[in-house]
Amino acid sequence: MPQLPAPIISNFKTSKGETIAIYDWPLQTGQKSRGTALLVHGLGEHIGRYAHVAQHLNQWGYSVRGYDHFGHGLSTGVRGGLLSDNQLLDDLDVMLLQARQNMPANEKLVLVGHSMGGGVVGRFVSMHPERVDALVMSSPALDGGLNAIQKLLLSTLPKIAPNLRVGNGLDPRFISHDESMVAAYTSDPLVHDRISARLGRFIVNNGAEVIASASNWRVPTLLMFAGQDKLVSPAGSRAFAANAPSCVEVQCFEHMYHEIFNEPDQAQVFTCMSTWLDRTLPEQS
Repeated sequence: MPQLPAPIISNFKTSKGETIAIYDWPLQTGQKSRGTALLVHGLGEHIGRYAHVAQHLNQWGYSVRGYDHFGHGLSTGVRGGLLSDNQLLDDLDVMLLQARQNMPANEKLVLVGHSMGGGVVGRFVSMHPERVDALVMSSPALDGGLNAIQKLLLSTLPKIAPNLRVGNGLDPRFISHDESMVAAYTSDPLVHDRISARLGRFIVNNGAEVIASASNWRVPTLLMFAGQDKLVSPAGSRAFAANAPSCVEVQCFEHMYHEIFNEPDQAQVFTCMSTWLDRTLPEQS
């Protein structure tokens, strides 16, 4: 695959005065466009880690845009915090509007979310199915897997100390079987391990809402998840898949860890995604 230019990074000022960092990977001059893909990242990371995902999508004919969540990466905000309960959904709403404004009216918009981002895009699409043409969820955070004590804390802490931040408990050893990926993650200055009580409650409640909406799903969706995921329970993806209609295609990579795009045999994942996109959004002649 040819080396593509670095992303074009810009900033968007929200109505609350915060800055969201936006990354664009445009198609090469003269390349035929099939649409736009909007990438949404997971907890504690940033969209710069998805350059290779953008590179594949570019090769398939999609312009790519991504952004750093509030409190993540190059965006402003307390690390791992939220200003309001539904801020991640509100910010995605704005980013989708921005993406649509920059697209030709007849082109398709694909939403791609990983981990926490997978839960965010799933919830948004369940509420606004008309806003996107296709959805990809990668190892989405749909099942908190909490014990009784953790559930009690999340039911009380957000009310009395919503901005209290603690370690997110994610063990970097289990993001990928590729040790170089683990080393890059742990040494990345833009990666953090903070999570607030408000954000924790959002992730748990949001995932439950996505699963509850599965039977009414009507957006073409590819759900890919890792069978050996130790960071996000695969049970959430399985529960969603069990109730979803035929517009949802499900692929479990049984031997993989959480970051399926960063596993040694990631080619399987990209082949699955490319094949599904070709079938779901066939190229126009």
